[in-house]
Amino acid sequence: MALDTTDDTRDLARLIEDVLEAYPTKARKNRAKHLGVSQPVLDDDAEPDPAAHARAPGIGSACDGVKSNTRSLPGVMTVRGCAFAGSKGVVWGPVKDMVHISHGPVGCGHYTWGQRRNYAVGTTGVDSFVAMQITTDFQEKDIVFGGDKKLSATIDEIRTLFPLANGITIQSECPVGLIGDDIEGVARKKVTEHGITMVPVRCEGFRGVSQSLGHHIANDTIRDWVLEPNAAKHEAAEVGPYAVSVIGDYNIGGDAWASRKLLEEIGLEVVGNWSGDATLAEIERAPRGKLNLIHCYRSMNYICRHMEETYGVPWMEYNFFGPSQIAASLRAIAARFDATIQENAERVIARYQPMVDSILAKYRPRLEGKSVMLYVGGLRPRHVITAYEDLGMVIAGTGYEFAHGDDYKRTGHYVPQGTLIYDDATGFELEKFIEQVRPDLVGSGIKEKYPVQKMGIPFRQMHSWDYSGPYHGYDGFAVFARDMDLAVNSPVWALFDAPWQPAAEPATA
Repeated sequence: MALDTTDDTRDLARLIEDVLEAYPTKARKNRAKHLGVSQPVLDDDAEPDPAAHARAPGIGSACDGVKSNTRSLPGVMTVRGCAFAGSKGVVWGPVKDMVHISHGPVGCGHYTWGQRRNYAVGTTGVDSFVAMQITTDFQEKDIVFGGDKKLSATIDEIRTLFPLANGITIQSECPVGLIGDDIEGVARKKVTEHGITMVPVRCEGFRGVSQSLGHHIANDTIRDWVLEPNAAKHEAAEVGPYAVSVIGDYNIGGDAWASRKLLEEIGLEVVGNWSGDATLAEIERAPRGKLNLIHCYRSMNYICRHMEETYGVPWMEYNFFGPSQIAASLRAIAARFDATIQENAERVIARYQPMVDSILAKYRPRLEGKSVMLYVGGLRPRHVITAYEDLGMVIAGTGYEFAHGDDYKRTGHYVPQGTLIYDDATGFELEKFIEQVRPDLVGSGIKEKYPVQKMGIPFRQMHSWDYSGPYHGYDGFAVFARDMDLAVNSPVWALFDAPWQPAAEPATA
């Protein structure tokens, strides 16, 4: 169960020390900075996001002592991605009416082909291209002589094959940065020839320490190649007084649709929902909105800050995981508008309460007191915490693959004192923590799924919802509760013996 007493905190500190003992001295000192136990709050001046207002008084803690956003140790297994994954796989890839070229060898593009379940409305290959993989397929001669000509020919071919595509992005892989292809020059030339948006993205995988830099680079290209060149378009766009853009929701399993439904029910006009199920036009008109709502803070806060500084569009973070945070976020969002929206928000919350009560009555008795360890990227290591708590579950540990310091500062408002915190955990560390804590459930990525299950511990894939979803909104909470119950209470865990236990003798006739 939850580890929040003084004795338990000491036990976790000893656990960290025991795990670090396996490393050489230099590696031990390095990794010690990335592991810790959440501490009492020392400075509670300001809430980092509106959803934090729903937290019970005193439950917050301080996690910002954990070091983050540094290079992984050479020679250890890390589950981080690269800058290419952050741009192509996260920010740009879900924009449905643009073709996204993986510029380089086929391997990187193939790895990011349709892996994130970014749902989109449209006909694949006609007006939607999310599920497709286009690559310049570098060969040895392209490395030697450069790939600019091949890229140019690829763009021409795309315009012939997909005339309804409204734009093209060029997602550069590692070799492009090494040989110096002029993707910006090709993009400028092709904008003139074809008259559509071209976005060159310098997201070579070796850049930065994780996929986080890829997010930042992708945000900068939205600024430089979409918003600024199309200022006349968004200035001419007509929007109402309740126009909002949802940013950083990638529509995993339909999440963005569930969020959009709630926002429209309280009377807001969602003029942009990106990049999940997004069109280029939605991105172009975002500066005309009255408020930007950001779900994945880590991947999209850069462009939100730019729009606030340049166009005067305020932004706020929200959380639609679990009923307590859905209600808190709806009220915080409504508070930015007039009494009409505020009254609508209260009516919507009240309308869904019987549904919430029904879900909790069914699943909370089955999940009460069960412990969870989380290790994911982006926002989930903190945002999903309250959804588990709504079901009566407790968080034994949480951590990020590629967080920055401000992510851990925000996490402190979601976890109690005495929670195990780990940043960029190595495969060895994560395995040892799970072995010793023995949680009832682990929520992490596909790389961790099967080793954890082999340890006899239930697991949910929290990057893409294990082929389920949505998990956002009230409808999503029903799916979330069902999936956690199926994982934790599945009878399969009683059907095999632990490998360290002697096998049972077969029954005789």
